Amino acid sequence: MIDSARPQDVFSQRAAFYATSQTHSDVSQLGGLVALAAPQADWRVLDVGAGTGHTALAFAPHAAHTVGVDLTREMLTQARLLQRERGQMVSWVLGDAEALPVSDASFDLVTCRRAAHHYVHIERAIDEMVRVLKPGGLALIDDRSVPEDDDVDALMNQLDIWHDHSHVREYRASEWADMLQARGLLVDHLEMYIQHRPLSTFAHGASDEDVAAIRERLALATPHERDLLALDERDGELSFNNWYLCIKAAKCAG
Repeated sequence: MIDSARPQDVFSQRAAFYATSQTHSDVSQLGGLVALAAPQADWRVLDVGAGTGHTALAFAPHAAHTVGVDLTREMLTQARLLQRERGQMVSWVLGDAEALPVSDASFDLVTCRRAAHHYVHIERAIDEMVRVLKPGGLALIDDRSVPEDDDVDALMNQLDIWHDHSHVREYRASEWADMLQARGLLVDHLEMYIQHRPLSTFAHGASDEDVAAIRERLALATPHERDLLALDERDGELSFNNWYLCIKAAKCAG
């Protein structure tokens, strides 16, 4: 049994890594999110679970004001360092995604990238995003996900718990669509994408014991799991599929 950990405990130790992580700083992927949202010059943008600031900094040149909210001081310290390097204007706020410290209907766009799978009460976090959006505003979420397959859903979520003890759940596309639509958001873009990643990048920061558990579980993968994972080994390095989801939804204007 693995004890759960608070995200701020995990990420206070990993903050410097996330500042330079290729997965989190991917310029092409961030540019795609900006293009999808098409922010206007007079917009106010809120990035929830801002981490070391990559998403907020990508949107900042395209909006009137951008705010990044995160639960971990050390992550925001790294975000401020990146901000100074890039000369962007972003306000950083220490706060909880499940109780955002901002006013109702005050943002045109709310983004949440690679953070939602850590939220203990995901529906409460979505409620908060909806609350702070203006009527007609957009929610843009990009996060780890799982396919619509019970076995691989369970497997990937277990692997992520070993990778990071603050992990809660990666949600299927159908779950995300249901949660957003139940709160009156109109989904107009939903796509899944896959990154085939080596174990060494997936397990960065995990203990030797947890990495051993990941290896052992992958060794026991069924033919069905191995097929969906596209599990392979080259030069002693295991690689497997990691699923992600990007979804854009609008708050009703009425």
